[in-house]
Amino acid sequence: MIRFSIQTKITGLIFFIVGFSLLLAGMVIIGNFIKSHEDDLRQQSLLTARTVAELPEVQNSMEGTSQDRKAINQLVEPIRVIHKADYIVVLDMHKVRLSHPIPSLIGEISSGIDESPAFAEHTYTTRAKGEAGTVIRTFVPIINQDHQQNGVVIAGFLLPTFFEILSELGTEIILTAGLSLFFGGWGAWILASHIKKEMFELEPHEIARLLVERTETFNAMHEGVIAIDKDERITIFNQKAKEMMGISGDVIGKKITAIIPDTRLPEILYLKSPIYNKELKVLNLDILSNRIPIKIKQQTVGAVAIFQDRTEVKKLAEELTGVRAFVSALRIQNHEHMNKLHTIAGLIQLGNKDMALDYVFQIADEQEELTRFLGKNIKSDSLSGLLLSKVSRGKELGITVSIDRNSNLTSFPAPLDHHDFVIIIGNLIENAFDSLKDLDFSEKEVYISMEQNSEVLSLLVEDNGSGITSEHIPAIFEVGFSTKANDVRGIGLHLVKQIVEKANGSIDIQTEPGKGTSFIITFDMDEKRE
Repeated sequence: MIRFSIQTKITGLIFFIVGFSLLLAGMVIIGNFIKSHEDDLRQQSLLTARTVAELPEVQNSMEGTSQDRKAINQLVEPIRVIHKADYIVVLDMHKVRLSHPIPSLIGEISSGIDESPAFAEHTYTTRAKGEAGTVIRTFVPIINQDHQQNGVVIAGFLLPTFFEILSELGTEIILTAGLSLFFGGWGAWILASHIKKEMFELEPHEIARLLVERTETFNAMHEGVIAIDKDERITIFNQKAKEMMGISGDVIGKKITAIIPDTRLPEILYLKSPIYNKELKVLNLDILSNRIPIKIKQQTVGAVAIFQDRTEVKKLAEELTGVRAFVSALRIQNHEHMNKLHTIAGLIQLGNKDMALDYVFQIADEQEELTRFLGKNIKSDSLSGLLLSKVSRGKELGITVSIDRNSNLTSFPAPLDHHDFVIIIGNLIENAFDSLKDLDFSEKEVYISMEQNSEVLSLLVEDNGSGITSEHIPAIFEVGFSTKANDVRGIGLHLVKQIVEKANGSIDIQTEPGKGTSFIITFDMDEKRE
């Protein structure tokens, strides 16, 4: 589909309006010209017919011999030429033509249907269509000196056709239309240029797209965004801000103070300078806010606030940066090494030096084998570190964390990276730990597998825990959902699903209450990120 610029559209529209106006005006003018011309022809034909009818020679010839009657055409023809009539016909009382521009018709009987009143001493003008076109005809009776009618004179003038009138008025029409279109087009182009400049050189479809993109972008943001104009009326209030403030419905155009009475945003209009990272309490909500004036050509025309719930910011920071996980891993590792050192120290004190040495070699071999395997097969230090910490964490919880020794991971699917995989694996393992934590049996296991080739990358995290009931499966990826009482997280699986969808991957859940759960995640590796 061809898309025209706003300049072209406005110019074309004004051109059309000017052209259409000229067409209407032209039709009216030409119509009036035709009517005026027709009136002139009626007067001229009446004058011509009366001139012929009142000629004494014509009147005498009508009463004379047949030879005299034949001379009538010679009397009438010069008058026809002088008056520029298309024809002048003289009829006797028997409707016999005594004159006609076509000599062969002289002496023939006329068969006109509008001639009868003229033979009753009536003078009148008619408008009739013939083979040659529309003609104005005037009928005048010939009255002799004794006031007796002895014939009729018919004078006919052809009306010019529409194209003949156009040809006659051609110069005036072309000059008027040309000047009107030129100045109309020139003015339209200047107007369109000014409008486009006012719209920052953007086309209407570009402005519409920007508006949609801006709205969707603001609604997709994890931060609340509120903007006001210089009159303190709301111009932006994104979905996150509504959720945080507990506000529903359309608030655009309303006063900010009517929606949020204790807002601190209007003060930016008077300060005319930004305030960053300011902790505020708004609607009993602790927020961290950045408030910035909106300026156009050094004039403050509004203000915008970008803010976050401090509680949520802190929680998400811990979840996404893995601070809690790393702290926990260090604590577990320290606890595990202390236990091992106590064991070695006890064996030495008992004099079992060889057993102590064997124990040292055993734990060193186990740790080295796992470290060597992860370093060789998992090409991500962050992911290897996470898996090491989860193995240690499992030992502390009495859960055996097994990593399939056939696992390998050398690259990530676009557009993911090692941070995304740390979130996916870490949350799935933590969910597995949660499902095993409160169960009372000794063989608690979590099994992890990663398989990758040139086409597919698949992740498996499986446990023999409590499983998931069928009614809970549809809701497990929703924010805030948790099967644990008083659990304030409920965001882990939601983050996993967001990351998987970002890379167009798929999640398959196989679960049975009381027997365990398997999460299988698959990614297409046609495009990958090293």
